[in-house]
Amino acid sequence: MTRVPVFVAGLLAAGVLFGVVTLVALEGRDVVILRTVDDAGVVRETRTWVADEDDASWVEAANPDRPFLRHIAQRPAVELRRAGTWQRCRATPVANPAGHDRIRRLLAAKYGWADWWVGLLTDTSGSSAVRLDCAAGRS
Repeated sequence: MTRVPVFVAGLLAAGVLFGVVTLVALEGRDVVILRTVDDAGVVRETRTWVADEDDASWVEAANPDRPFLRHIAQRPAVELRRAGTWQRCRATPVANPAGHDRIRRLLAAKYGWADWWVGLLTDTSGSSAVRLDCAAGRS
């Protein structure tokens, strides 16, 4: 084998490994679906991580332009699908810096290395927290 094919094979293997690690980090555990509705009635489903504290569930909006965050500002009634069960929730964005500090702490504690890995790939320095106060589940 010449040097070029070995180099290309190494790059391909590194790319596959990077992809697998990223997929496991993002989807490895406790990924929920947050269902929001905008003022026009358009439904959006967002896959996201979730953490629990103070009898509430917490999700992160990576930046203020996230569509689900705009929907929550319009209609705070949302649905959360977790472990196959839908719950009706009331979403409340939490102002920064307290919201950012809280959600970063919660996600780092729960997701560990996966949170660290995703932090290498995306900027969460301006993220904010959304508190979800949910009713009893329904299937």
